[in-house]
Amino acid sequence: MAAEEAPAAALNYIPEVVLKKRKNNEQWAIRRKLQAEERAKRLKSESLFIKKPEQFIREYRDKELDLIQMKSRGKRGRRAPAAAESNLLFVIRIGGKNDMHAKTRKMLYSLRLRKIFSGVFVKASEGMMEILQKVEPYVTYGYPNFKSVKDLIYKKGVVKIDKERVPLTDNNIVEQELGQHNIICIEDIVNEIANVGKHFKAVTSFLCPFTLNNPEKALRGKKKRFEDGGDSGNREDHINELISKMN
Repeated sequence: MAAEEAPAAALNYIPEVVLKKRKNNEQWAIRRKLQAEERAKRLKSESLFIKKPEQFIREYRDKELDLIQMKSRGKRGRRAPAAAESNLLFVIRIGGKNDMHAKTRKMLYSLRLRKIFSGVFVKASEGMMEILQKVEPYVTYGYPNFKSVKDLIYKKGVVKIDKERVPLTDNNIVEQELGQHNIICIEDIVNEIANVGKHFKAVTSFLCPFTLNNPEKALRGKKKRFEDGGDSGNREDHINELISKMN
């Protein structure tokens, strides 16, 4: 009697979902590589660009003028801080590059606003209003409502873990970093910020500055104050309209 033949080895079955995911990951990796190469080319071309002497002179004059205007704004009478029920501010950097004096830039950096169209939550106080007044041409701010706070954190929330930027989507990360303050989920972060709780500083420090979208026609490119028909300064409750366009 002939020996029975051994059954053929079963082929490894890979689900279609996994195959699609692999393909998407490969396409994403290729896209990221092309973007990195394009960025490197752009930076190289910018580094080769030689400024003309008149450009240096113009930039120097702009910076000195900015310093004079900043000191003038600092002497201007300040408005009283927001009422207790509206002591949360959302600040967005809307400008500032070569025309800024180093002292102005330092103030923006102290607010963690290193890039244009970045935003942060801060607590309204006399000291904070003084800083905002000095950097007023380069920022706009106002009082965000609960919906704006929640939408920003859920859509744009990013934290830094081991020097890596990580989207805020995992409650385990929140509990690990803020559990000692009894903040264990993303909703707790929303409530702590919206209510400017006693751990507000710890929570806002845990969050990276928000990277917002270019609002296109929502900003007119004017350094005048919002109340005078420009973009900068205090928008009060109107900040919520701008947040919805940039989120």
